[in-house]
Amino acid sequence: MSQENIINKPNNPFESVQIPEFRNLITGRFLFILSLRMMSTLTGWWIYKLTSAPFAIGLIGLSEVVPALTLALYAGHYIDMSEKKKLLLTGVFAYGCACCILWFLSSDFTKSHLTNRWIAICIYAVIFCTGIVRAFAGPAFNVILSLIVPRHSLQNATTWNQGAWLTASVTGHALGGFCIALVGIHGTLAFICGGIFVAFIVLTGLKRKPPVAVNNEKKTWDSVKEGLRFVFKTKDLLGAISLDMFAVFFGGAVAMVPVYASDILKVGPEGFGFLNGAADIGAICSVLLLTIFPMRKEQGRRLIIAVAGFGICIIVFALSKWYLLSFFALMFSGVLDGISVVIRGTIMQLKTPDAMKGRVMSVNSMFVNSSNELGQFESGLTARLMGVAPSVIFGGCMTLIVAVVTWFKAPQLRKLEY
Repeated sequence: MSQENIINKPNNPFESVQIPEFRNLITGRFLFILSLRMMSTLTGWWIYKLTSAPFAIGLIGLSEVVPALTLALYAGHYIDMSEKKKLLLTGVFAYGCACCILWFLSSDFTKSHLTNRWIAICIYAVIFCTGIVRAFAGPAFNVILSLIVPRHSLQNATTWNQGAWLTASVTGHALGGFCIALVGIHGTLAFICGGIFVAFIVLTGLKRKPPVAVNNEKKTWDSVKEGLRFVFKTKDLLGAISLDMFAVFFGGAVAMVPVYASDILKVGPEGFGFLNGAADIGAICSVLLLTIFPMRKEQGRRLIIAVAGFGICIIVFALSKWYLLSFFALMFSGVLDGISVVIRGTIMQLKTPDAMKGRVMSVNSMFVNSSNELGQFESGLTARLMGVAPSVIFGGCMTLIVAVVTWFKAPQLRKLEY
């Protein structure tokens, strides 16, 4: 299909959803992410109950991100060399096994035989293992998407995929807290195990996805370097990934939301809950709008503008003393973040050859994951050095500066259209 025909083609918001295999993929991913977010909420609550130490909660993220980042580049090579469906199902099954182990650790039998300290150590060990699985399973979902959906439908499919992820993420966090209150930790873990099992069943409906014209004799390190070279040589792809990485790194100032809710806006736990979900609500709204009204031109320009707007929203949030203004600043930052995520995801799908999808998706995953974790650390460090409000203002200003520099220094990204 020619570019002119794609532009003039009437928009069908359900274009990619009409593909049965794609419906299986996003349904399975929705259930999988829903279960993972419930597990994330539960493990934070559980660890704090076991240790009564806030620092112990931070170690959960560190336990998972260290193996995920360490294995990211090798995982990309392995994904490209492997049959994707089998790899994905293996990852989902391994997560299910990890959840079953956590379920056992939460049982009365375990409580009667192990101290809280040893139960916490076992939880960290299980989370470390899920970090290994995450390095392979996360990029595999996006690689399979491009092998299911025709090229002219990739923008629509990426939007639906991102919408499913965001909705599952928000719902999982909320449902996790509700289930803990209703049936306790042990019962919630049983529910999570069931969700992962159903996701596994749904994903078995995918067709086999063998390697795409890959040279199996290529050495691992040569394959990894080939993927890295492709990312660094493809300027608009590198620009999109770098822009997102720095925006997430400096925009991590929203990690200070609990402090704002408690000490500055003084709205208590209820107000904190709404503030904490404001950005996700905005992101879901933008993804829904982009599904119905996709961007047909000037996507690169809009990506940079969205990141700049995100920085401005963070500055407004930092200066606000009014709860409603703070809420809408965070919600609009989520709208802009949703726009940038959809554009970046579509650029990656369209610019990357199928034979390199695993390696490129893994490089992107490594960039984004590291910027998330380091961004939270940067926020805490600058808050300690500057104070809370100045640190958030600093993060917003740096995001804005990154967008301005990208506008002038990356003309290829600014002029990009797909």
